[in-house]
Amino acid sequence: MSVQKAEALPAPCHMACPAGIDIPSYLGLTAQGRYEEALEVIREDNPFAWVCGLICPHPCEKACVRAHLDQAVNIRYLKAFVARWAAEHAGYPSPVLPPPDGPRVAVVGSGPAGLSAAHYLALKGYRVTIFESLPVAGGLLMTGIPEYRLPRHIVRQEIQAVENLGVEIRTGVTVGKDVSFEELRARGYKAFFLGIGAHQGYRLEIAGEDDFPQVYDAISFLRAVNLGKREKPAENVVVIGGGNSAMDAARTCIRLGCKNVHIAYRRAREQMPASPHEVQEAMEEGVQFHFLVMPVQIGGENGQLSYLECLRTELGKPDASGRRRPVPVADSNFRIEVGAVIAAIGQQPDFRAFSYKIPFEITPRNNIVTEPFNTRTTVEDIFAGGDAVTGPATVVEAIAAGKQAALDIHHYLSRGEGPSPIFRSMRRRKVPFTPIPALEKISQKRIPVPLQDAEERKGNFDIVETGYDAEEAQREALRCLRCDMCIRCGACERVCRDAMQIHALDFKQISATERILNDYARPSEKCITCGACAIECPTGAIEYIEAPDHRELRLCGTVLNHMEAPKCQKCGEPFVPARYLQFVTSRSDAVTGKRVLRRLCPKCARTRRAENFVKL
Repeated sequence: MSVQKAEALPAPCHMACPAGIDIPSYLGLTAQGRYEEALEVIREDNPFAWVCGLICPHPCEKACVRAHLDQAVNIRYLKAFVARWAAEHAGYPSPVLPPPDGPRVAVVGSGPAGLSAAHYLALKGYRVTIFESLPVAGGLLMTGIPEYRLPRHIVRQEIQAVENLGVEIRTGVTVGKDVSFEELRARGYKAFFLGIGAHQGYRLEIAGEDDFPQVYDAISFLRAVNLGKREKPAENVVVIGGGNSAMDAARTCIRLGCKNVHIAYRRAREQMPASPHEVQEAMEEGVQFHFLVMPVQIGGENGQLSYLECLRTELGKPDASGRRRPVPVADSNFRIEVGAVIAAIGQQPDFRAFSYKIPFEITPRNNIVTEPFNTRTTVEDIFAGGDAVTGPATVVEAIAAGKQAALDIHHYLSRGEGPSPIFRSMRRRKVPFTPIPALEKISQKRIPVPLQDAEERKGNFDIVETGYDAEEAQREALRCLRCDMCIRCGACERVCRDAMQIHALDFKQISATERILNDYARPSEKCITCGACAIECPTGAIEYIEAPDHRELRLCGTVLNHMEAPKCQKCGEPFVPARYLQFVTSRSDAVTGKRVLRRLCPKCARTRRAENFVKL
């Protein structure tokens, strides 16, 4: 059945992705085993598929419509799977590059924001050089995230893909200290992007903090470990904070051989900003959690730290973050006996390389000021994005900032008119549906990513997630409801219920404007395969298939009903399904008052009528 359909909007998961990845398309390709094509779709909007597939906090999964039925699709790890498959088989696909004859652009910082800006600028033909102050490229991907979450060979591979575009990376060079913006301008650089991250930890601001060398900030501690200094800070360690950096520091201490590792957090577990699975895995590895506690003093003797004194707290009214504010409980002091304290309470950009001559405006919270919705700073040829602008955020948000910066810099250097464009979520493919029986579609539950055993993994820095095999990846991808086509409008349900009065489609409300199919067994029991729902569907999500020997109804590939067509009693050719015929005859009999038996196809019926007319 051919009906003119409207263009569907991006799916909720697609809209929730900061980088704008066309998630339904890459899931559809993965379900069909077309892994290299799936990776191409991802990399059109995010050049770091494998990295994000391992560490992204996956806001897309929070928007996944499948969660209204059981659990969200494992969107995050399927990115890692297709990237791993490509690396092991075909290698990353190489994009077609324009001649590298554009103006020279300097990127300061080789973290995810800087690398992403360089990637997209190189795709436009710009000659890009990245200046990195650390001895290795990658920023916090290499120095802030532990190897058990993000193996270094993966980061190096994805950085190499950026270098393969012609991007030059110079490590050990600090812009502002080793070379100034003025000097770089004199060398021919026409624009600058600052993706310097937030590499300076916040102080605890409590008594005793400056008295002991065994007090660390998490970002410095993790950097030292990731650059090769794998020495335990003490036998007994306490990490202060409740974010992912705190989990990283604590779980790293476990792997370094610390005997007792504590986490002290001033709110309850439910208010922790860390990913729930990170908290759970830390608990499995033996990290001891102290909730509703507030540090007030660090103490010890002769330069050796021996305890952290805390107050117990209770939750009061919500603060600016929306979480309930911790309120100290009077006279509730207690001590945790430890030999080292690691503060993981936040981080900020480090501008010390510029001394007192920061050439761009910064906020009172030490973040770079940019224009709303773009990356322009207060200096015409300098752009900025990532943690240096937003404060500590996520890798995927930094990638999105780098992607926007490439648009802004291109608009600036090409003298574009008006404001620079803002990148938007775009559908990259129209992937055909994969047929699957309804009961199989709905019975397949989320496949958890296999993990190393807790006792085994806490003794090494090997990756914790051991990953899917190809069969598991395809089965998980098939759970996708393909919301790039079904816009959850409920039009099919209304026409089935109100116009046809069949009531074969049972939907449930999930928002003010959205309804989703709730009962996947009902259509096979009640649907007559009339095709009215397919005609009514505005996007073509519902397919009505009329074959010579059967009729079939599919919703985004899910086979809701399959009905065999009986044969004409005279010619033997397939006729209409019995349930459809019963529906038609019951209504015609009600009108005529006669019982009409239809056992002939229309052609044979016309022939029979003609023969009877001749006899008359």
